[in-house]
Amino acid sequence: MLWRVRTTLPDRPGALAALAAACGDAGVNILGLQIFPGVEAVTDELVLRTPEDWGAPEIADLLARAGGHSVSTAPCTEAALTDQPTRYVQAARSILARPASFPEVVARLFDAEAGPGAQDVMDLVVGDVQVQVSRSAPFTATEHARGAAMADLVSAVLERGHAVPRPAAGRVGTGATPEYVADGDSVAATVDGVPVGLATVGVDGEVTLRVDPAWQRRGIGTRLLVDAARLANGLGVDEILLATRSDNQAVLPMVMATGLRGRIRMAGDTLTVRIAVRDLKPLRA
Repeated sequence: MLWRVRTTLPDRPGALAALAAACGDAGVNILGLQIFPGVEAVTDELVLRTPEDWGAPEIADLLARAGGHSVSTAPCTEAALTDQPTRYVQAARSILARPASFPEVVARLFDAEAGPGAQDVMDLVVGDVQVQVSRSAPFTATEHARGAAMADLVSAVLERGHAVPRPAAGRVGTGATPEYVADGDSVAATVDGVPVGLATVGVDGEVTLRVDPAWQRRGIGTRLLVDAARLANGLGVDEILLATRSDNQAVLPMVMATGLRGRIRMAGDTLTVRIAVRDLKPLRA
């Protein structure tokens, strides 16, 4: 069985050799190794092939006896053996081709996880939007530097290509002008009396937003999100929350286009957006 394992070893000669010897004595094969240097300690990421009856406790015990601490383990596939520089080049190519895919790409690159338990968070900034990825294994200083470089790349691509759309102020595609009407806890977008989009604010600040597929990519979702944020303020909500799939590439451009300070968090298959609304001018229904 294959496992992706991280452990911290003291930064002294022979520490890694002792770990390798302990693995060999236990019949555990080290198939991959990545080293993240530190000041007084070194974080090692290993891909291990263990006996079939081994689990996380046996691996943790083996590494502890070899001098490792802060051990995290997760089952993996042979994909974990992909050359790391190749992974980063492929991620950069994906971002250059589709800047809006940044949250999804960076989460996959750093093995973001979902689920309960202690989570370490990496903050990356693109424009005024904060993108967060989280996982149980702590991020190293090297990974923080790599993540920041990726964020700088997508920011440069968006700025150079003016890839961030702005809300539609007037007529869209068909020559019709959307009308936005607030009613209670929701804001509706209509064209010639026909509903084409709706944003609803829940009591806990959770926003449900939908735009008819035929009217997407025209700034309607952005305008609905801004109006929902203002409406939430008027309802006494301090922060709104929007949840969607991790591969929803409309989210980053939409949040950036609002001009609001958003926080996008990736964990597993879920993407959540949080936007503080306390300083916005309320939207009255």
